[in-house]
Amino acid sequence: MGHGHHAHAPASAVDRSSEAQKATWVSVVVNLLLTIAQLLIGWLAHSQSLIAHGLHSFSDLLSDFLVLYASRQSAIPADHAHPYGHARVETAATMILGISLAAIGGGILWESGMRLQHVDHLPVVQMSAFWAAVATVLAKEVLYRYLIAVAKKLRSQLLTANALHTRADAASALVVVVGIGGALLGWSFLDLLAAAVMGFMILHMGLGLAWGAIRELIDTGLDETQVEAIRATLLATPGVHGLHELRTRRMAHQALVDAHVLVDARISVSEGHRIAEAARARVLREHHDVLDVLVHVDPEDDLGPDLAVARLPGREEVLAQLQPLLADLPQPRKIVLHYLGGRIEVELYLAQSVFGNAETVERIRARLAEVLPQLQSVAALSVNLVLAP
Repeated sequence: MGHGHHAHAPASAVDRSSEAQKATWVSVVVNLLLTIAQLLIGWLAHSQSLIAHGLHSFSDLLSDFLVLYASRQSAIPADHAHPYGHARVETAATMILGISLAAIGGGILWESGMRLQHVDHLPVVQMSAFWAAVATVLAKEVLYRYLIAVAKKLRSQLLTANALHTRADAASALVVVVGIGGALLGWSFLDLLAAAVMGFMILHMGLGLAWGAIRELIDTGLDETQVEAIRATLLATPGVHGLHELRTRRMAHQALVDAHVLVDARISVSEGHRIAEAARARVLREHHDVLDVLVHVDPEDDLGPDLAVARLPGREEVLAQLQPLLADLPQPRKIVLHYLGGRIEVELYLAQSVFGNAETVERIRARLAEVLPQLQSVAALSVNLVLAP
């Protein structure tokens, strides 16, 4: 039996989206100002690395708008077409951002390599480019620290990607500072070499983000530490005797969990359901990054789909086989079937008031035991008396 629904209310998703968008708009303003400053000063000061970094800051603007769109879409509540919500819009956006970064980094690397073949014809870099690069490093580092703090608070993969993108910008801007400084000292090729190094760093970061998003889209599980923590939580639930087939998968900043729990085979369906709900609630309470838990209750450790049980006859067929044996007995109050070990165990519950003494019950049990071998699928058949009239 399976149990599950969404653990977080839409209001929390809306609040999360609002905070993510606020942080991203801050990034938009900073990147817009840096883009204009770097492109203008890089052109006037003849710095190829500063122009390249300005183009990269422009790509940051595009990624910021992508983050705004994705965070807004991921806040949309679950619907019929998307029963698990829209959180994986973030994952898709992260993959697009990673691919875009890889393309930009590769382009800068290629362009720098081509220009390095004609170093003698490069114009002299001006001092204003150096100060612009220093200001860029400081602005990007401050922006990174702000974005990563918000990303950790919201547990957002996309905001984390954007923050790491900003940290890469700060690191690459530092390379630009060194390159421009070297060019000012007479080594003109260092400006282009800095642009090439920056391109490689951006390419590496983009491939890493894209690969992480792809791993999530193909349902890669949580790391072993997280899985073991969830396993321990499920096993600590009263009534859970064992656990197998624990599966996890990422969904943006949250996770989905499937588990098969082993319970006492003789308890009622309703008690098994209650144990499953208790296990599910415990995981959601103790692991805040888990969005939903689907708990399947097993009466025995089957370690996979038990095809032998599926081939056993159902209740109607079993009752039809038992009918001749029960023809001269009072109507049973209840008949319980247990499908265990690839066989069927039958429990008959008869009203005690219809029997004169215990000897009559023993004769019935002995007679049923004699005919039991005629029922190929039935491993055991017991008679129980109930006080009901």
